[in-house]
Amino acid sequence: MGTAVSGAVIAGILLTGCGQSGAAPSPSSSAVASASVAAADADLSGALTLDPEGWYGDVYADGILPVGDGRYSEVKPAVGTVYLCSENFAQNGAGAQERGPWFINDDTEWDLSLKIHVQGAVEWEPQMTVTLDGDTRTVTTNDLPDHTTGEFPVARDDPAYDYDRNPNSISAQELTYDLNASPQYGEPHCMGGEAGVMLTGAALFNAFDELGRDAGAWEIQDACEGHPQQAGEYHYHTLSSCIGAVSVETVIGFALDGFPITGPTVSEGNVLTTADLDECHGIVSDVELDGETVTTYHYVMTQDFPYSVSCFRAEPITMHPAH
Repeated sequence: MGTAVSGAVIAGILLTGCGQSGAAPSPSSSAVASASVAAADADLSGALTLDPEGWYGDVYADGILPVGDGRYSEVKPAVGTVYLCSENFAQNGAGAQERGPWFINDDTEWDLSLKIHVQGAVEWEPQMTVTLDGDTRTVTTNDLPDHTTGEFPVARDDPAYDYDRNPNSISAQELTYDLNASPQYGEPHCMGGEAGVMLTGAALFNAFDELGRDAGAWEIQDACEGHPQQAGEYHYHTLSSCIGAVSVETVIGFALDGFPITGPTVSEGNVLTTADLDECHGIVSDVELDGETVTTYHYVMTQDFPYSVSCFRAEPITMHPAH
């Protein structure tokens, strides 16, 4: 049997509220061993290594962010782009109907402070487990987050309706991620629409909407930066403010290849951005994983495009298509 970490309603290593961390799980020998193997055996010679004394790019403290429309490739990965297995964008797909007034500077940038959110504060009953069994980390979730969400479908009297008339409702899912607990760093793998799962219980998608536009800039999410797709799956494209700009040592999710996802903050005034990371949006540094400090490759959620995983450094599992 695997090592399970349990809680009252949600089992697993979870963030219990907006920006609040739950208790760390008890360490297990298999967890520590698998994390150590990933760092020790992987070829990290070409990876970036964190410099806590000042390894950081522009912090975007003013909230003016670049628009990432069309920044993808099916040929090779590159910093600041998403390496897609297939373009596969819909000609008339879902997404915002109108460009919002937060687009500035000839629509090349957007102002985070001007962007509105879908209204509402709906509470859910999240259920999540994270278990470790040998080299497999299994995350099971109903995809209902441990924080409130907006009201979906977007109501006609919601100001968001003028720009993004998301017609989808949030509904419970049955999602199981059988992740590699000992992922081996290697050449980048291309990706589809889904990037991983966050420890709020919700899914993480890549940076684009169905039309190949920057989802963070175009789509109007709720106050926790989440929204549902056609099947009712609640998900993020960007770093949720209900998780917060947490430490680069703090695991806040897992990518489909099994590598951890962390926050961007190194220290006060020292926040990682895309310019600091490799072509898959990752770095090598110490993280708190399974109750132990381990040195490993991990992805970093940043405020700027492409926000999270932009290719995979190990073989990913296959999930259903994301939208």
